[in-house]
Amino acid sequence: MAKDIKDLTKEWLELDQDKTTRDEIYQLLHHGNTTELELRLRNRIAFGTAGLRGPMQAGFACMNSLTVIQASQGLAAYLLKTEENVKKRGVVIGRDARHNSEKFAKLTAAAFVAKGIKVWWYETPSHTPLVPFGVRELGAAAGVMVTASHNPAKDNGYKVYWSNGCQIIPPHDTGIAQAILENLKPVTWDTSIIDEACLMVEGSLDLVRDKYHKAVLCASQPEHTISLSPDLKFVYTPMHGVGLPAMKRCVETLGVASQMTVVEAQAQPDPDFPTVKFPNPEEKGALDLAIQTADAASSNLILASDPDADRLAAAEKVGDRWHIFTGNQLGLLLGAYIFERYPSSRPREKLAMLASTVSSRSLAALAKKEGFHFTETLTGFKWLGNVARDLEKQDYKVAYAFEEALGYMIPQTVHDKDSISAAAVFLTAASQWSEKGLTPYAKLQQLYEYLGYFEDANTYLVSPSPVVTTAVFTAIRALGSPHPTTIGPRRIVRWRDLTLGYDSKSSDHTPDLPVDPTAQMITCELNDGAVFTVRGSGTEPKIKLYIECQGKTSEEAKKGANGILEDLLREWFKPEENGLRLA
Repeated sequence: MAKDIKDLTKEWLELDQDKTTRDEIYQLLHHGNTTELELRLRNRIAFGTAGLRGPMQAGFACMNSLTVIQASQGLAAYLLKTEENVKKRGVVIGRDARHNSEKFAKLTAAAFVAKGIKVWWYETPSHTPLVPFGVRELGAAAGVMVTASHNPAKDNGYKVYWSNGCQIIPPHDTGIAQAILENLKPVTWDTSIIDEACLMVEGSLDLVRDKYHKAVLCASQPEHTISLSPDLKFVYTPMHGVGLPAMKRCVETLGVASQMTVVEAQAQPDPDFPTVKFPNPEEKGALDLAIQTADAASSNLILASDPDADRLAAAEKVGDRWHIFTGNQLGLLLGAYIFERYPSSRPREKLAMLASTVSSRSLAALAKKEGFHFTETLTGFKWLGNVARDLEKQDYKVAYAFEEALGYMIPQTVHDKDSISAAAVFLTAASQWSEKGLTPYAKLQQLYEYLGYFEDANTYLVSPSPVVTTAVFTAIRALGSPHPTTIGPRRIVRWRDLTLGYDSKSSDHTPDLPVDPTAQMITCELNDGAVFTVRGSGTEPKIKLYIECQGKTSEEAKKGANGILEDLLREWFKPEENGLRLA
């Protein structure tokens, strides 16, 4: 039987000792705002994509001191139950520079120390990849990064890494979620414990940082030292996040520090992200200040990190206009360069690269032409990282993985996306290509001429609620039996539904990727070679559409992708009818 809202409110007020959030709930109770109390208290914040993410406000459904303590206690209990020697191996804890990140990180540390678990403590804000790198380097049992990545300023998050340096995947996610429910009463609110505790290893960041930058150099120049072109001028923006110190160290190591111009208005961490509408390099207008800075500095290249510096965006001035590379385009460029530098003396069939199912098939096309191994995974670096680890156990040399949302993994550094090691590879590649008279954009055109042109029409719809999202996908499935067979004028030649677990391509209709009944995801391959995936986002109230077409020209491919988008909106998603808002 469901608890009464008054009981839930009482439970919150008994557990929460953070005055700010206690007062929030108390005021809602005082004013009789049961609707808001229901939203805040009825459901727990889901332990989903590698951890927690949500708005910072009071309530079991949100990111706040209490839910962070509960998550930490659950994670600690689960680690002690499932891993060996946890207390001695310890847990790495890092944070970004968002509102409350330091407080949440200290509460996390206190929860682990209270359980007798050593904490490798990063004293200052750092970019996310330093946590998984630290987990592997220090031999830790797990890592926690307090960050909401590129989400709006009101959000924060809690990202968990396992002992293999990868984000968690099943069954650990459900195991941790269950352990949280078994450890809801806070053991301690006292963060002063971390200032005096013998279990706190301070100086951990310095210990890890030097080795990280050596790994970045090795990832960008694995065979021999390369002197980058003195003509390589570029602009960098950390987008009010924590990326600048790492990027500065990176370009110093590469010998191009004097060739980088920083967007000063976005250089220092600012949790309010005042110069951008959204602190996400993918969003329209996010690179406007960087473009102004580049024009003033006569630089033809731009690099941008998101606030926790795990995603990388790039742009190039082509003639008198700026071309902002899509995640798929940059993904192909980096993959092609990493393939080109792979020693010819080593067997190609043991070289492996990966991309997620929502990303371009262009890297798969390159793999097919050149004879190296390619693997497709589910969405997210939790899958790319863990599948890469599995391939390594099979004696593959995993050199690279990418996802279209500006995520690039160079496994010599970390088994997660990392803007710094990706930037080091990109700058090295750009310098090498320039010796052949090619810019990154010109190199991309060369690749398209070789592989065919790949163009996408990726976008998203904002959904009013998860209930609406589920209803929309249910209606789509009902358009045919056992599944729809056309979209616009095109025939669907393969239907893969990873929610229901159906794949029309396989003889027994079992999909080639893991099934998740809690997440909406359908992929279709069409008779003209086009492919699209539609899915519900795991971290935002969005329905995401990933559409890619191939063609003999860029225009032909783009026209095809846009046509499929129009057909999907008209026949499947019906935004006006379903209350969906197109991005």
